[in-house]
Amino acid sequence: MNVLLLVTFGLVYDNLILAFGSLIGEGSFLKTMNLLRFWFHALFTPLLIIFSWAAASEAIAIAWLKGRGGLLFAGFLTLSMVISELVQNTVGLELEPDRSYGVLSYDSSGSHGPPIMIIGVTAALLIAGIILWKKRKWKWMAIGVILMGIGSAVPFPLESDAATNGFELILLISLWATKAFLENNQAVKKA
Repeated sequence: MNVLLLVTFGLVYDNLILAFGSLIGEGSFLKTMNLLRFWFHALFTPLLIIFSWAAASEAIAIAWLKGRGGLLFAGFLTLSMVISELVQNTVGLELEPDRSYGVLSYDSSGSHGPPIMIIGVTAALLIAGIILWKKRKWKWMAIGVILMGIGSAVPFPLESDAATNGFELILLISLWATKAFLENNQAVKKA
């Protein structure tokens, strides 16, 4: 479950580069920093599948899920999503300067199809969240995923991308709360 540290790092990095882009100014340094945003997204976000597996395996007593087979399956799915995102959106990425809502960043110059990695990660998080809600009466992971989905799908009348970032923060808080909940339950069981 400690993969949340890498995911959190990636999200913090992403927002810091966006926040300071105008101060840094257009050029190769900012372009490189923005390229790292895409690489961190591709390498770290799929780790949430491992998190989902760990959370679900704490909630249900299915031997193969709790054991090596479940971990290998989660690892395979994670690696599949990393490769998918690298091929679809990261390797060979052409970045162009973009100034939206007063924020200077470098973004992809083209569309790359449906967000396969995001769909896969969201499905894993939602399934694990529903399992926790049903088996452990812990609804907050599922609610965080659902709110993130709504926040991504519904256009908000804001002249900023802050709404999406806010929903990402809500999701991340729900995942950290889930980690704390499960670790507290493990400590109680051991006591």
